[in-house]
Amino acid sequence: MLVAAAANFSAPLAVLVEGFEGRSGHRVLVSYGASGRLFAQISHGAPFQVFLSADQDKPARLEAAGLVAGARFTYAVGSLVLWSADEGLLSLRSQEDLGRRLRRDDYRRLALANPRLAPYGKAAVEVLEHLGLVGVTQGRWVRGENIAQTYQFVSSGNAELGFVALSQVMEGGEITRGGGWVVPSHLHGPIRQDGVLLRRGEGCEACREFIDYLRSVEGRRIIGAFGYGTEPGQTN
Repeated sequence: MLVAAAANFSAPLAVLVEGFEGRSGHRVLVSYGASGRLFAQISHGAPFQVFLSADQDKPARLEAAGLVAGARFTYAVGSLVLWSADEGLLSLRSQEDLGRRLRRDDYRRLALANPRLAPYGKAAVEVLEHLGLVGVTQGRWVRGENIAQTYQFVSSGNAELGFVALSQVMEGGEITRGGGWVVPSHLHGPIRQDGVLLRRGEGCEACREFIDYLRSVEGRRIIGAFGYGTEPGQTN
């Protein structure tokens, strides 16, 4: 089974794949990337059978193009976090603290995912627009092609601060690496992540079983452990 998945979902999906393979005997091969890149590959005939996007738009567009075999469903609701590998750089308690932190001159680079390709990057720009910080920070932006590359910029110290997915820095319900502040959801549009069974997976029983597993109680528990909300059920 071939799955295309948004880069931000790599940590929980690794656990989900292990659990699914262990119980079903099926093998799952995953390609990670920016949702925009994966969408383009699927549109041009890439042989993926399941697509787990970081947004709702791209699965809906594939559906409109006749490339989807099953109903769209929301498998996760993402959270955005301002994060630093250096715990001492972040000590925030409020939205006002966030504004003051980003206006300071003691950092050189602010990492965010490319907003044209990655929904988490789009959400980061919405936060900065909401707080009137685009002009103040834009000269420091370094953009990753996807949220995985954005995380690498910050974890390596090439960017002192960055907007990443909460799932990338959370273990056991806590931010365990560096320092982070979860951005309130009202500062950006909801990051609802939709999945679809693609036309190439129409006759794939393993694909349908895998989707059922994602939406099961156990699947939602695993997804939730990585900082995501879950909204089981179809979106159309």
